[in-house]
Amino acid sequence: MDDVMLRELTPSVIGVLLHRGVDFATAEDAVQEALVQATLTWPDQPPADPKGWLVTVAWRKFLDGYRSEASRRDREQRVGVEPPPGEAEAADDTLQLYFLCAHPSLSPTSAVALTLRAVGGLTTRQIAQAYLVPEPTMAQRISRAKRTICDVKLGAPGDLATVQRVLYLVFNEGYTGEVDLAAEAIRLTRQLVSMTDDTETAGLLALMLLHHARRPARTRADGTLVPLAEQDRSLWDTTLIAEGVVVLQAALGRDRLGEFQAQAAVAALHADAARADETDWVQIVGWYDELLRFTESPVVRLNRAVAVGEADGAAAGLAALATVDPGTPRHTAASAYLHEKAGDLPTAARLYAEAARVAPNLAERHHLTRQAARIGSELR
Repeated sequence: MDDVMLRELTPSVIGVLLHRGVDFATAEDAVQEALVQATLTWPDQPPADPKGWLVTVAWRKFLDGYRSEASRRDREQRVGVEPPPGEAEAADDTLQLYFLCAHPSLSPTSAVALTLRAVGGLTTRQIAQAYLVPEPTMAQRISRAKRTICDVKLGAPGDLATVQRVLYLVFNEGYTGEVDLAAEAIRLTRQLVSMTDDTETAGLLALMLLHHARRPARTRADGTLVPLAEQDRSLWDTTLIAEGVVVLQAALGRDRLGEFQAQAAVAALHADAARADETDWVQIVGWYDELLRFTESPVVRLNRAVAVGEADGAAAGLAALATVDPGTPRHTAASAYLHEKAGDLPTAARLYAEAARVAPNLAERHHLTRQAARIGSELR
């Protein structure tokens, strides 16, 4: 069973049903049922045309449900009879689905959750983990969102900023886990850049390219994380870096600075350093200051504090970190790093161990545990 292929096909199959007049919520449910059937059938009977198979099964699931509810019979007459079998439509509606899920009637949080489920192919559990909420809560949120846009047609205007935010979340899900999601997010952002005259969309593309360029160096062969300062920079994809810098410079040249452009500028400064100790941390702190003009994100403040620690010394970094909400993700890990940099190894070891216990994923947990063990061995 090719889970990657299933995830890639999901938005286009939903798009086919929407084009046939099915409302979004029903289409998404029908496709989910078809995916479940695919997991049961395909291992023994792989189809020659996976998309056509999914469209056929999803359409039949829709009709079965439709016919089973008397209250929906009037809509059944409007939708019409099952179309003749044949090759599935080839149109790529993925980006249109992003805009549908970013409909102005939805809150940004609901729009992001719905898109990650319907288009990003993430499970409700994965989305709940990303938002740090119980799975039933996220399931209810997604159901409400589907009902809200039940009658919205494909092609209806959505919110560009929400689409950008969702694309970046999907990219990050791939960046920290499955590479295909990151590549898909880059592909769709390229499309979005070609469709819009928006510097922030260009900034988003540059940010993705610059981060994606470092992927080959981010993990060791055994899957463990490699911190940025320890990465083998010869493994970085210089073609992607060059493209990202060109896209970023063009966006910055239009003098309409935004959040994604500022983040991309930070990433570009990291990419520009041949060695970790050549990183221009003073400029990076300056870009974080620019970034704080657009967002009150505690994560940005935390990253700025680490950058201040590199630019002005550990004491300054710890002072900046003291202004950040202690509940911010990775706050303890940042504190551990800065305490180690300040020479307070016992505190650093204790904080690394604490950070490991609350790490959001296994790779980070292993990395932080090793840091605690390394310092512990130095203290013995």
